Amino acid sequence: MTATQPELTASPGNGGVDAAVAAARRVIAALLHAGDGTPAEMTEIAGRLNAVADHLEEHAPAVADRLVDMWAGEGVTRHDPVTGPENAIAPPLHLVGLADGGIEGKVTLGMPYQGPPGCVHGGISALLLDHTLGVANHWAGESGMTGTLTLRYHRTTPLFEELTVTARQDSVEGRKIFTSGTISAGGQVCVSAEGIFVNKHLARPR
Repeated sequence: MTATQPELTASPGNGGVDAAVAAARRVIAALLHAGDGTPAEMTEIAGRLNAVADHLEEHAPAVADRLVDMWAGEGVTRHDPVTGPENAIAPPLHLVGLADGGIEGKVTLGMPYQGPPGCVHGGISALLLDHTLGVANHWAGESGMTGTLTLRYHRTTPLFEELTVTARQDSVEGRKIFTSGTISAGGQVCVSAEGIFVNKHLARPR
């Protein structure tokens, strides 16, 4: 990481909840790789996983308290479904700011994100780009909420290959923020997006 590439998303830690979530991601992927297996094996595995879930739920705070805790810091969030190291459905995508004003991240997606055979689900591509465009707005200094997101699917986006996700804020007109981005593989654009964001922010839970 260079001085011109600040980290815009939280880096996963090696212990605590980050390590537990990384293990959960392995379980999700492993279940898809394993398939049905034998009924007896999967029944045993379900029992063990449910025991873990029971333990976590027993020791979890109230939902209202947790929602406040999630938004307690003023920095980047750790729970979102794209970059959050605390979220097991996030890849997670790690984004950095570039000297030219854009942002970029690298990610490799596996079976949990599959749509067409061997390819990333189009909705997952939309999720990645919506979030990345939002982070690009924050990096540029004018941010808000998604008003319109228009995507063009140029070609299929492959699983198990490194993807490059980029975005940049193009212009600001009053409360409207115009932002664009792409997902590429092997130097070819797979998906491009154009977004119009509205300079509006929801109050954080207190």
